[in-house]
Amino acid sequence: MFVHTRLLRRQQLRTLVLSNGRLSSPLRLPWAFDLPTMVEIGWDGAQHELRAVYTVPALAQPCGVKVAGVDLGEIHLAVAHDGTKTIIANGRYLRSKRRYQNKLKARLCALLDVKERGSQRRRRLARSKARQLRKLQHQVNDVLHKQTTNLVSALQASGVQTVAIGDVRSIRQRTNLGKKTNQKIHQWLAGLTRAQITYKAERLGMDVALVDERYTSQTCPQCGRCKKPAGRVYHCAFCDGTFHRDQVGASNIRAKYQGLWSFPVVGIHPAQAGMAFPTGVRFAPHLRRSSFHAALSAVA
Repeated sequence: MFVHTRLLRRQQLRTLVLSNGRLSSPLRLPWAFDLPTMVEIGWDGAQHELRAVYTVPALAQPCGVKVAGVDLGEIHLAVAHDGTKTIIANGRYLRSKRRYQNKLKARLCALLDVKERGSQRRRRLARSKARQLRKLQHQVNDVLHKQTTNLVSALQASGVQTVAIGDVRSIRQRTNLGKKTNQKIHQWLAGLTRAQITYKAERLGMDVALVDERYTSQTCPQCGRCKKPAGRVYHCAFCDGTFHRDQVGASNIRAKYQGLWSFPVVGIHPAQAGMAFPTGVRFAPHLRRSSFHAALSAVA
């Protein structure tokens, strides 16, 4: 069992103040070190122990020489291609959590609307709504952290030094795909996913760059011609090439960062030809991983 705490450092007394709940006095500990980013109080089987997590600088030694392109998606969280291998961080479990979150909000708001303002039932229902939504948000954050950690760890194991992420920050302003699809895009956690991949990759010594992602999912990596895909499989009508749709986007983002991609392009790039079938990374709900040990494994 661990407790996340709010930290406060007093310069004169060098005291670490840990919040102990609304109705309890804070826990005050003498502290002779720098201010940590997070503290956990856990049980090691025999006694309680205090675990402090610090932000470490990037590694001095490079991780490798490869360049990986990362295509962020609404169905699949992120897809990375390093020239030979493609890794897909599956996002369907996260989508199911988000759908249930929307349904729960609608149901609880409908129940709140029929309760009299200022009544005890309304206050009790409001507290229940906040508690249920807070639990769901913690589950969403847990899935996002574990999937991005697994993706970055896989890229490091493959010898990737530079991560080129597709820039989708302006997609909400330049596209209109209908009511339902627009709602999915506006609830897409692309910015949070990009931020987590960025700081986790930089902590392991990788370089991160943003690349314009326009037309990367529509351009065939084999012949360079443009065709809007339908479904999750990209089939080129010109060269009869068949690829995974998100694999095409990640491959073209990588080539765009390297200067090998322009629109339109005719010809086969050796770094893109003959791509292997992508490897999927699914979230396992039964797995539990302490953030303290996750930080240690990332640094090691």
